[in-house]
Amino acid sequence: MKTNSVKAALRRGEPQVGSWLSLGSPFAARYLARVGFPWLTVDVEHSPVSWENAALMFGAIADAGGVPLVRVPSNSHENIKRSLDNGAMGIVVPMVNTRDEAETAVAATRYPPHGNRSVGGSLHALSYGTTAAEYYARANDEILVVLQTEHIRSVENAEDICSVPGVDAIFVGPNDLLQSMGRKPAMDSNEPDFVNALRHLRETAARHGVAPGIHVASAAEARRRIDEGWRFIAVSSELGLLLAAAQGVLKELGRGPGGETARY
Repeated sequence: MKTNSVKAALRRGEPQVGSWLSLGSPFAARYLARVGFPWLTVDVEHSPVSWENAALMFGAIADAGGVPLVRVPSNSHENIKRSLDNGAMGIVVPMVNTRDEAETAVAATRYPPHGNRSVGGSLHALSYGTTAAEYYARANDEILVVLQTEHIRSVENAEDICSVPGVDAIFVGPNDLLQSMGRKPAMDSNEPDFVNALRHLRETAARHGVAPGIHVASAAEARRRIDEGWRFIAVSSELGLLLAAAQGVLKELGRGPGGETARY
């Protein structure tokens, strides 16, 4: 059975930079999985992706040698179980604001006696290149658990959240964190409250052996965050990368949106 290479690398303190899949396209997933990202997250929270397409995307990523993750729609046993049974090798859980919510998420990823995940499914074993029996025996040690600390309440409860056994990483969605602080949503900000909140989350996670993670818009921002100590980094998404490349071409040609001459 394959090990979860991203989980192992994070335990060693090595940065792991991936991206987001928001279009619900197995074809886009198949191509992007071969670029070299160690992990890709299929967004089932905010995208139009169906469960069937999500399963195809998990398989495409795993078959290319990457680690397929899923952002579940919400922190529920049903969402987590269905994602893992259909081939995800880890979960990203949105809006985890308390210790109880963190414990609920972790428990749903573990078979008894360490959790309450029920036995079933078949695609999970394919992602790990193994048999169902071996998967059931070893899955508890290989599932990556990432909790989104993207609200001011999660900042206030960071100690409680990061101290829950089984949490591998936290992950900041800057837009939601800023929104919860009464600020304009953005991928980054120099607002002192925001900067201090990020520092608190990063330092608290590191103290508990949890990898601090954050979403960024560019490679330059990813490098800056890694230098600060962040370890689980998402750069843009397949949609963002597509649009950035297309806009770059138009800019070089001196054309703007809609074909008009760009004004500088």
